[in-house]
Amino acid sequence: MTSLVDVCFHDWTLGLDPHQSRISIFEHIRDIPYSLSVRMTDPKTAPEQILAEGKGYCGPKHYLLAAMYRKLGLEVVYATFPFLWNDLDLRYPQYLRALAAAVPVAYHLACRVRINGRWVLVDATWDPALANGGFPTNDSWDGFSETRCAVKPLRAAVRTAYCRTATNEPCRDGGTRELNALDGEQNHGSETEHSRYYLQRMRIRTPEETDKISRFYPAFEVWLESLRKEQG
Repeated sequence: MTSLVDVCFHDWTLGLDPHQSRISIFEHIRDIPYSLSVRMTDPKTAPEQILAEGKGYCGPKHYLLAAMYRKLGLEVVYATFPFLWNDLDLRYPQYLRALAAAVPVAYHLACRVRINGRWVLVDATWDPALANGGFPTNDSWDGFSETRCAVKPLRAAVRTAYCRTATNEPCRDGGTRELNALDGEQNHGSETEHSRYYLQRMRIRTPEETDKISRFYPAFEVWLESLRKEQG
């Protein structure tokens, strides 16, 4: 039976060359509204689920991106970046900024794709409608260059202690051809490796940290919807 991923892949690449297909897939996935309201933790089902739900967060977005890029014959690995929600240069309402300041280290997922012999960061996280909230959206990707990272990656990981960075630029030098571990970034060759890494990090969270997250996420979701209404 044809899967929803197969159907969308066909529709998004029909009549396009490999370069155009790469951009088209990226733009379609980027445009899926970012949402934390639907939990999609199983990497096997997440690509289908995000297409069926029509919304999702960075994890399922990049599981889908990897699945489709591999159909194009591209080599893909998962890149996990530790970050702090309060570090993002977003136009948070005051109440939401206070909630974000209390949230512990989170883990963002994007992809590194080998394009023309280089490992390029491809990050399809934020949908364009969020730009008016200060989100670093990737509006015009050329299909070759590195995109901006959706978060400000924390550097030099030592358990849960990190050093901050100042920008959303990828950690890696854009000319680097080898895929090497760098500071806080973790690279995973498979969905299983990434899932194992992520679950290990979740298990060390305290009940107090989990409670702070549970208060931030719903308020963040409401704010995203208000931004989209303003844009519309």
